[in-house]
Amino acid sequence: MSNDRPQGVCASELASIVGEENAICLWENIELSQQKRIQQAIASGKLPSCIVYPRSQEQLAAVIATAYTNNWRILPCGSGSKLSWGGLAKSIDVVVSTERINQLIEHAVGDLTVTIEAGMKFSDLQTLLAKSRQFLALDPTAPESATIGGIVATGDTGSLRQRYGSVRDQLLGITFVRADGEIAKAGGRVVKNVAGYDLMKLLTGSYGTLGFISQLTFRLYPLAEASGTVVLTGSAEAISQAADILRGSALTPVQADLLSTKLVSSLGLGQGLGLIARFQSISESVKEQSNRVLEVGQKLGLNGAIFADDDEANLWQRLQERIHTPATETVITCKIGVLPTAAVDILNQVELGLIHISSGLGLLQLESKNQVLKIRDRTQANSGFLTILSAPMAVKEQIDIWGYTGNALPLMRRIKEQFDSKNILSPGRFVGGI
Repeated sequence: MSNDRPQGVCASELASIVGEENAICLWENIELSQQKRIQQAIASGKLPSCIVYPRSQEQLAAVIATAYTNNWRILPCGSGSKLSWGGLAKSIDVVVSTERINQLIEHAVGDLTVTIEAGMKFSDLQTLLAKSRQFLALDPTAPESATIGGIVATGDTGSLRQRYGSVRDQLLGITFVRADGEIAKAGGRVVKNVAGYDLMKLLTGSYGTLGFISQLTFRLYPLAEASGTVVLTGSAEAISQAADILRGSALTPVQADLLSTKLVSSLGLGQGLGLIARFQSISESVKEQSNRVLEVGQKLGLNGAIFADDDEANLWQRLQERIHTPATETVITCKIGVLPTAAVDILNQVELGLIHISSGLGLLQLESKNQVLKIRDRTQANSGFLTILSAPMAVKEQIDIWGYTGNALPLMRRIKEQFDSKNILSPGRFVGGI
């Protein structure tokens, strides 16, 4: 495989495809903020000399085909909001962004589906859908800047998973560019599809290692009439009991998370561990369900409060910012999965953390490599996992960020070989250095 950097060639071949205004072919000409994001995604050493912004799916395919012919290694991205996640990519020649491939293809209001290009920002899509009283039921990191393609590539669902499931559950169709530049499709624009290989599930969460997502079709949901959030705080034992009761009840929260003590206090919610549950439905249902959660808390000796309207929206915004924004550059942000019944035990071991009460998935902010390894051992002992999302480069170079202990790695490698035999797409970012 060639290790030559396509400096001069980038200016001629790639700029001729996307236009000179859509190709930045010298590292020093890339914006400093973008430089930092790219550097967080690649192994130390060689820097990419070129970043290109195709403006159509056809231009994207031509760029990928050119890279394939020249054995150039590609780092795919959208806006770059999640480039710090995943493993460190190796020997990247070209960064390719879908940020300017961002159009609405079709919004079938009556069918509750939407098809958009991968570079559309999540916030822009939600604004567009809100005009028809509909929304995409995802709750991703950095919702203002994240692109739809980046959300799918990283499998970034958020707390709405409680009611609506994961990214995979809401994806109906996908179009992507293969490593050789050919355009391929899977699924469709309707809720029912014929049986076959589920490429949508395969590409979701693959960090751009199998193909370059260009278009996506999702199922949508109507916006609810009313919304309300209940917060319970107090002792770990009582919060654990409240979570058990909520899980086993007929109540239907759209979001329900357990919060660590520091997260509770930093949000001004009180002392001890926390349980936050959001209900969205008709007004009477929201009030009834919220009050039932409060009653559960009162019986267990927990403090409780209900948030509505602007206070509620502000609470969830602050919660997301707090759990996703490290206080310092040394903080290690991790995604974990444990048995839901083990969630309180894990949160007792960390300062800042959030775990969904039903799936057992969550986010932790840890302070050191040793703490990561300690919590990883604890999660694995509870039939779970711990994956590092973002961390200082020194940490990612020292320990396995994925911590994968299953037996599927040989199969993953064969799939990678089938989809990307030259290993030019996001090399090194996925499990096992794939």
